[in-house]
Amino acid sequence: MSNVPTLDLPRLPDADATAASLRKAVMFQVRGRVASVTGDAVTVQGMTAPLGALCELQPPGAPATLARVIGFDDTRPILAPMEPITRLAAGDRVRLVSHALTLRVGQSLCGRIVDAFGRPIDGRPLSDDLMRVDVSHSSPDSLSRPPIDQPLQTGVRAIDAMLTCGIGQRLGIFAGSGVGKSTLLGMITRGTNADRVVIAMVGERGREVGEFIQRTLGTEGLKKSVVVVATSDKPAAQRLSAAYTATSIAEQFRDEGHNVLLLVDSVTRFAMAQRELGLAAGEPPTTRGYPPSVFNLLPQLVERAGRTEKGSITAFYTVLVEGDDNNEPIADTVRGLLDGHIVLNRKLAHRGHFPPIDIPESVSRLQNHLVTPEIANAVLKVREHMVQYDNSEDLISIGAYRQGSDPRIDAAIAMRDPINILLRQHSDDQTPMEMSHQMVMKLAAAQTVPANPAVAGNGGAQANAAAQANAAAQANAAAQANAAAAAANAAQANAAARPNSAAAG
Repeated sequence: MSNVPTLDLPRLPDADATAASLRKAVMFQVRGRVASVTGDAVTVQGMTAPLGALCELQPPGAPATLARVIGFDDTRPILAPMEPITRLAAGDRVRLVSHALTLRVGQSLCGRIVDAFGRPIDGRPLSDDLMRVDVSHSSPDSLSRPPIDQPLQTGVRAIDAMLTCGIGQRLGIFAGSGVGKSTLLGMITRGTNADRVVIAMVGERGREVGEFIQRTLGTEGLKKSVVVVATSDKPAAQRLSAAYTATSIAEQFRDEGHNVLLLVDSVTRFAMAQRELGLAAGEPPTTRGYPPSVFNLLPQLVERAGRTEKGSITAFYTVLVEGDDNNEPIADTVRGLLDGHIVLNRKLAHRGHFPPIDIPESVSRLQNHLVTPEIANAVLKVREHMVQYDNSEDLISIGAYRQGSDPRIDAAIAMRDPINILLRQHSDDQTPMEMSHQMVMKLAAAQTVPANPAVAGNGGAQANAAAQANAAAQANAAAQANAAAAAANAAQANAAARPNSAAAG
C-alpha cells in the first residue's frame, strides 16, 4: 500500500476578525505634540484620539514609546506610557498608531511566555499561523451562558473535595503576601484536566517569574500553558493590559472549543494599576484612594470568563488582601462578583499546613450543583466538625475543656487529625477528583455524632451517655484515620507512577 502524503493546509484568518481589524486600522497619519508631563500622565495637543487608542511618543534621539489614551483634559488627550520613558520633553512628536490594542493568538502560542502586548520574551519568535485579535471584548450575553453542571479537577484535595469547582466557574483566592498563592496556582496548573491554561502574572517581582515557571509550573505544566508577564517595574498601563491580554488569549481558546483554565495573579495589582491611571487622568479618589473606574473595570474583567456554547473559561483570580483584611475594598468587591472564594490562612501556613486553605471561611457557590447529594452531605458533616473545633480551640489549647463534657467537641477533637490528612497535600502531589470524593465520604461515614445526652434528673446517666459518646467517636476516628491514610498513600503512589508511565509512553 502506497503512502499517501499529508497536506498541511494554510490556516486562513477569521473573516470577521480581519474585517474588524481593518475597520480599526489607522488609514491616515494623525500627529500631535507633547504639551505637558505630570507624573505618568502625558498631555498632547494638536491631535485627538479615542479613549483606549495607542499612540507613539517620539522623543528625538531616543526609541519611540507606546502610550495609551486614558482620558482628556478638555479636548487634549491624556496618555499613559505603556513602556519606560527614557527622556521626553514638551514639543516632542506624538503619532496615533491604532484605535485599540491587538495581539496574535492561536494554538501554537501554548508553551510560550509573552508580555502584555503579546510579544515573546522567551527568546523565540512567534509562529506564522497566529491570528490577530482585539484585546478588548465584551462579555458573553447572560442568557447565552449554559448552566455550570460539570466539575473541573484541580488535583488539590481540599478544593476538589470540600470546594468543588465547576467548568466555567470563577473563584477568588484571597490571601496576604507570602502565604502560598503562587504555590497553590502551580498545584492547580499541574493537576487540572483543563485543555489549556493561561496565566497572567500582573505586578509580580521579576525574580518570582522565573521561579514560578521553572519550579512551580514545571516543564509539563508549561506545555499546555501560555504565561503573560508584566512585572512590578513596568508602567501601570502595561500591568493593566496584561490581565486583558491573558483574558483575550483564553477567549480565543474557548471559541475554538476548549475548556480553558485562566489564572490571574493578582487582580489586586490590576486594581492598583488602574488606580494610578485613574488618579493621573484626574479622577477623584474614593475608598482607600481607589477612583470609581476601578470598581467599574473589575466586573468587566471577570465577566469575560465563564461558559459559552463553544467552550469555557474557568477562572481563578488571586486577591492580595492588605493587612490580611478580607473586607478591604478590592477583596470585598471581588468576592461579590465571583462564584466562590478560597481563603488562605496565615496561621495555618505557620503551622506547616499546606495548602493553607481555611475551609470554614471558604465557599464554592456551585458545589451542590456539581456533586451528588451524598457527597454534599459528607462535606457538610466535615465542615461541622471543623467549625466545632475552631469554636472550642481556645478552651482545648489551654486545657480548660474536660473530655466527655460535650460529645460533639469530643468527636471534633478525634476527627481533627483524619481531616488534616485529607486537607494537607504536598505541592508535587496530584490527587484525582474521584479519590478526593471517596476520602471525604469515608470521613463522613466514620464520624456520626450522637445526640446530646439528656440532662434531666440523673447526673450519672448523663456522665455514662457522655462516656459512651466519646468512646464511639474515638472508635470511629481510629477507623477513619486508617482509611484516610490508606487513601492518601494510594494517591501519592498514583501521582508518583504517573510520570513513569508518561515516560514509558
